[in-house]
Amino acid sequence: MAARFAGLPRPAVTPVQFLIPQPGSPDVPVLVYDPGENRSGAAILHIHGGGMIAGRPELTIYGTAPLAFAMGIMVASVDYRLAPETPFPGPQEDCFTALAWLFHQANRLGISRDRIAISGESAGGGLAAALAIMTRDRGGPMAVAQFLTCPMLDHRTGGPDDPYSNVVTGEFIWTREHNRFGWDALCGAYEVDDARAAWFSPALASDLAGLPPTWLAVGSLDLFFDESLEYARRLAAASVGVELHSYPGAVHGFNTADQTDVFRTFSRHFCGGLAEKLGL
Repeated sequence: MAARFAGLPRPAVTPVQFLIPQPGSPDVPVLVYDPGENRSGAAILHIHGGGMIAGRPELTIYGTAPLAFAMGIMVASVDYRLAPETPFPGPQEDCFTALAWLFHQANRLGISRDRIAISGESAGGGLAAALAIMTRDRGGPMAVAQFLTCPMLDHRTGGPDDPYSNVVTGEFIWTREHNRFGWDALCGAYEVDDARAAWFSPALASDLAGLPPTWLAVGSLDLFFDESLEYARRLAAASVGVELHSYPGAVHGFNTADQTDVFRTFSRHFCGGLAEKLGL
């Protein structure tokens, strides 16, 4: 991805890095994209993808910076620690720390606490879903909405306990083998046997009531297609508002293929969802 961006012009908004203290753990770096005079008062905590094992906020700059500039949204992209060096619950706690900081610093940053959303793609979408459950279980801070793109929600997918076993998904970009490796790296020594199981793998949540309104998008050939649809169904059954988009023939990562029609359609849907949920 870094090679793809080489030679491109600088983005419209230059991020500023903040280091957020976290008791007992390293500081959490957060890149903040401030649209300045175009600021609407709304904000997003963005969580990058990478299968729980790779990625960094700098690699999403050509998505986050234009979004901040075009829609007047402050975007805070969290540089959470990666597995296997930092297994569960380290990455989740980093995201929680970043979200809590965004709420605590809202006045200083010029944003409204009731207009803060969380979003993520792939592993970032899974971590965003986990973060929504964590904040509900801990009594806040609660985001106004969650935006999940191709989210990595179910640690069973691709393994012997896979409840979906869809024969046409997971053949491109992110495969069953990749998925097992990513989840195993995140799991570490965790036995997935306590009340935090849904923080690890959101699909394991026994109760999805009380979560924020959800915007969810996935491609029909994505390995995460079935778990995304099932998660959306369960959210709706729990009386959580859901906007679900399924893109025919789209593989994992289609949302980065910016020269395609499906990407342009996705972008319209995503920005429309942001405008609605954040009152833009």
